Amino acid sequence: MTITVGIDIGTGAVKTVLFRSEGETPEWLARRVERIRRRDPQVLAETAYGEMLAEAGIAADEVGYIATTGEGENVPFRTGHFYSMTTHARGGVHLAPGVGAVLDVGALHGRAISIDPRGKVLAYKMTSQCASGSGQFLENISRYLGVAVDEVGELSIAADDPEKVSGICAVLAETDVINMVSRGISTPNILKGIHLSMAMRLVRLLKATKLRDGRALMTGGLAADAGLLTAMREQVVEQKINVEVEAHPDSIYAGAIGAALWGAFRHEKLAALGQLAQAS
Repeated sequence: MTITVGIDIGTGAVKTVLFRSEGETPEWLARRVERIRRRDPQVLAETAYGEMLAEAGIAADEVGYIATTGEGENVPFRTGHFYSMTTHARGGVHLAPGVGAVLDVGALHGRAISIDPRGKVLAYKMTSQCASGSGQFLENISRYLGVAVDEVGELSIAADDPEKVSGICAVLAETDVINMVSRGISTPNILKGIHLSMAMRLVRLLKATKLRDGRALMTGGLAADAGLLTAMREQVVEQKINVEVEAHPDSIYAGAIGAALWGAFRHEKLAALGQLAQAS
């Protein structure tokens, strides 16, 4: 039995999970997500770590591996660090067995990752730095429109005549939105237009990974945006690929889950090597 912790430090939030792994059935013991909001992410990670151990009744010396991902390579108490693409892939397979791709949409970028059944990365494509396909961009727009981020999805779904938004870069898209407001375009139609623009870019990334059929799981902070998920499903039809796009209630934790599970795998390998060394 191995107890592992996964810590995913993103641009907007710190996600932390605690797992007990034994054979092929990892058990989820605790989880935490904290928006950073100008706070020190290292402090948030350490606090969440202590809270999870207390909640699960586990002592620190019982933890076999503390794995970080994202921007977590500077967490001082980590055991090891994993690249975020591999952790989102592994976490995606855990949340939705059988998916052929993960669509990770975070605060600063979006990326499509095609994977095999074990969570191995086969190919990936990522938006550029200025792309209007990120959580930060959508948060900026919602702030300008005076809408809470949690309300964006439902408002978008309620649109009846979505307005076309530039898909080239965030600066042009924000200019489009300012012009729309001045023309009296409704907030739902603006938001649906933004979601369709983002979805168009993400589906193009998905196509570029050569996935043409099967299932794709959305991960990252925007996986909880029902409006973006709806737009993604419309865009796969529009762009003629036979892919079912889905989200999981725990999609935001995918990177942290993958880190914890890869940490358990690495811990077992290191333990086996230690036993071999002792035997020799």
